[in-house]
Amino acid sequence: MVLLAFILTTIAGLSTLLGSLLILFIKPKSNLVIPCSLSFASAVMLFISIFDLIPESYNSLNIIFNNSLCIIYILIFINIGIIISSLINKYIPDNNNNLYRVGVVTMLGIIMHNIPEGMATFIATNSDINLGLKMTIAISLHNIPEGISIAIPIYYSTKSKNKALLYTFISGFSELLGAIITYIFLKSFINIRVLGFLFASIAGIMIYISINDLLATALSYNHKTITFISFIIGIIFFLTTILIK
Repeated sequence: MVLLAFILTTIAGLSTLLGSLLILFIKPKSNLVIPCSLSFASAVMLFISIFDLIPESYNSLNIIFNNSLCIIYILIFINIGIIISSLINKYIPDNNNNLYRVGVVTMLGIIMHNIPEGMATFIATNSDINLGLKMTIAISLHNIPEGISIAIPIYYSTKSKNKALLYTFISGFSELLGAIITYIFLKSFINIRVLGFLFASIAGIMIYISINDLLATALSYNHKTITFISFIIGIIFFLTTILIK
């Protein structure tokens, strides 16, 4: 069971690399790739936060706390996540390369998201194989646009496919890292309350990145119509993935 939990967590995490494969098929100087890909990824990540992570947080905390206290805790930890993201944004060197900053900030945010997600997948698989399989499929589909959100800005800012693939791999591997940390150190400490707090704070991180970094950067390219269409496609993609849950 433990081995299967590690395998499923690895599959879920490294599915992020599927999104990065887009860089192998695009023209390096295409002006539409950045706004299209970033607005698409922004929509998926935003909707994951609002309609997946926040409800998961509520369901976990509602077992322990009453409704009002659940909402208060969720709002507190969402704001903690937003503050964390803004601090990351503030202290990453600018170097006159905003697109690179977007890629790095997104990578760090997704790492913070993937570690507790890896913990949850590992714990779920150990308790119920069917639940673990469903989570793996759903997370894998969600991770594809997350890979896009890292690979595209890194590739276009550095002109290096290797860097784009490496950064995406690091973010995907962090999911397995979450499982390893849980197995070695935190098995007896991870509980419903901790997961509820983590999901809420990660939702805050993802919301901030989606709006402040990905969508804002996409809109800065002044292709409003294609950006809007890509955002809608991202919403449709997300709604399609939740049908399998």
